[in-house]
Amino acid sequence: MAKVYATGKRKTAIAKVWVTAPGSGKIEVNGIDFEAWLGGHETIKMRVRQPLVLTKQEKSFDIKASTQGGGYSAQADALRHGISKALAAMDADFRGILKPFGLLTRDSRIVERKKYGRKKARRSPQFSKR
Repeated sequence: MAKVYATGKRKTAIAKVWVTAPGSGKIEVNGIDFEAWLGGHETIKMRVRQPLVLTKQEKSFDIKASTQGGGYSAQADALRHGISKALAAMDADFRGILKPFGLLTRDSRIVERKKYGRKKARRSPQFSKR
């Protein structure tokens, strides 16, 4: 029984992922079933399952994850990143499949900090001539 750990990140969301082989394809996030965790967001569910579908491993592994920070969409993308990293660590052949789709790359875009004298990061105060 092989168990692999990986950390996935996106914006301020972090997902700690444990992939166990052999498994039945069960995904559990924060102690809740994956389907219940994301509710009716079918496109986000497809994005999370993408690494498993590409490697044809939908029913081969059990995945247990805990997520924190960000919103549900960023957490889902962090989960996808973590699953991809765990699969690549489990089998070197999966790396060649996942890399062209950009699933092993961390999306490092974060919110720019607010600067002093500005309303937001770049927005200037409104100019008044009179």
